[in-house]
Amino acid sequence: MLGPDSACCAPMVREPLGEEAAAELSRMFKALSDPVRLRLLSLIASHEGGEACVCDLIGPFEVSQPTISHHLKVLRETGLVGSERRGTWVYYWVLPAALEKLSALLRTPTVPAQAGA
Repeated sequence: MLGPDSACCAPMVREPLGEEAAAELSRMFKALSDPVRLRLLSLIASHEGGEACVCDLIGPFEVSQPTISHHLKVLRETGLVGSERRGTWVYYWVLPAALEKLSALLRTPTVPAQAGA
């Protein structure tokens, strides 16, 4: 079984997830299952300098500012993004360790190419 720290290292094709790791990862996947949150994460990750002001994240969506704030709060609470208040604005950045956990879980072993294929 995987412990909470080993979820980042072993794909589920090698060994089953432990209860704690599954709970943590499922919260992250649930957060990303919302299209607005997935787009927000993408906007933050691709923003110049690797961080984005909340003021830059409101425009691309047809939802209210409080709704964007709620979605950012969910991303922050699940450990997908970090944030910092600077003056009147809050800046967000993606937490690479969280993305690595999600990525590593789904990674499949490389299968050598078959001869003659």
